[in-house]
Amino acid sequence: MSFPEDEGRHEGEPIEWWYAAGHLKGDVTGDEYSFMVSYFYYPVYGFDGFRIFNLSNENSGSFYRDTNPLVYNELGTDSLNIHAAVNPDIMEYWQNRTNGTGQMIPFEYKLSVSSGQDALSLDFVALKRPLILADSGLFNQGATSYTYYFSLTKNSVSGNISIHGTSEPVSGTAWIDRQFGSFNPLTQEDYEWFSIQLSNEMDINLWNIFSRSREVPPTSSYRIMSIYEDENTQLTTTDFEIERLSFHYMPDSARCYAQQWRLTSPVNNLDLIITTRHHNSEVQLPFRFFEGSTTINGTVNGIEVTGQGFAELLHSYEKPEIVLSYPGGLYWNSTRPLVWRLDNPDDGRPLKYDLSCSIDHKQSFFTVARALTDTLFYWNDPAVSEGDSCWFKVTAYSTDSTLRQSIVSNSFSIYNPNLTAIHLPDEWNEYERFKIYPNPAEDLLMIELNDKHPYQYGQIIDVFGKIVFEKDFMKQTYLEIDVRNLASGVYSMRFFSTNKIKSSQFIIQK
Repeated sequence: MSFPEDEGRHEGEPIEWWYAAGHLKGDVTGDEYSFMVSYFYYPVYGFDGFRIFNLSNENSGSFYRDTNPLVYNELGTDSLNIHAAVNPDIMEYWQNRTNGTGQMIPFEYKLSVSSGQDALSLDFVALKRPLILADSGLFNQGATSYTYYFSLTKNSVSGNISIHGTSEPVSGTAWIDRQFGSFNPLTQEDYEWFSIQLSNEMDINLWNIFSRSREVPPTSSYRIMSIYEDENTQLTTTDFEIERLSFHYMPDSARCYAQQWRLTSPVNNLDLIITTRHHNSEVQLPFRFFEGSTTINGTVNGIEVTGQGFAELLHSYEKPEIVLSYPGGLYWNSTRPLVWRLDNPDDGRPLKYDLSCSIDHKQSFFTVARALTDTLFYWNDPAVSEGDSCWFKVTAYSTDSTLRQSIVSNSFSIYNPNLTAIHLPDEWNEYERFKIYPNPAEDLLMIELNDKHPYQYGQIIDVFGKIVFEKDFMKQTYLEIDVRNLASGVYSMRFFSTNKIKSSQFIIQK
């Protein structure tokens, strides 16, 4: 990174943005305010980009937002010099400050932005040297993108605010982010980003990026924490965990964002709770995301700290979608586990499961197990009698139960403790052994293999020698095979390894 050049526009980069967010206090009313301003260079529909402007009264929770396309009348390439026309009547600017002789003052800026009844006019003075993410400022972000990135983590600010009829001088602190490259928050993976300013003068820039399958891979492309420890020490790491503690739906229920997090890391022995101050800070244009101020408390190296920051949340959470796999037919017993699956897993939304059963045709359910973390459960010595018609219900829920869904089996299954499973001969070595159940099978056939089994694939053969099922399962230890389309009769299950074939018979009985 080079200054002031990297504060200006980079003409070879497809997307670029200048971001500031801060916390202010009114000199007259004593009210607390927060703000966020972002200028994007992203040409589309005849415009050069767009500007997002948010203001909040933190005392009342009132939140005002404005997004406008713009044309840059000036966009400096050698320093920060933005002059933007957000409409024919409004000119905004963000630029380096100069002294009385017109010389640039390093790391000092002037910002003027307005929208209707809301406006900010602020002077910034950086109190710390830039935090250069990933040491050089360049790193991969998401699946295929790269980014250049630095932050000015603490700036003193002073000036004036107008917010829906109230105008007064203000002062406070702010955070500035500069990012340019190919990473595009409009079209790439969703993320949760945090700026953290702690009372011990430590600052943290924190990212969790979700892949399209809602995973957060354990690499610096998807998870990165950069820490400004002090004037002499900066570091970047992936060695941290984020646990979501609560969620909240927007008023129209279209999107649900996390609202409280626990950040832990062996680096500086971090243990911090991050909480949004208000639940309504959602921006809806040019796309929907949450941007709001946060409070922080916890410990660093065992010493209590407090703090403040911002959360920018593009990742929205869904209610769990679950499907009950077994039992799903006429009979069941405890030789095989009760099984369900989650069709929309999300690394940011770990779930717990409650399992219950009804033997009075869904008039009432009694608890089988609570707070399970796996999607199967062995119900040993079930509290039902032979011949009971059993309905099963699974309820999946997030930590705070905001994201919750229940499913009841489509039909009852009769408890039959006499269903048997095939256990293969004792003379087989432990890695070759497998278990097939239930026997007889009606709708689903379950197969359990040792986690070091040698088999590459398997086949089901009918009495005429016809292959009716074949599957590669080199890395699988648990199979669930739908046999509802197979006729009643005796079948053979064959397992093939490099130099052996193992087989055993089972029965399908309709």
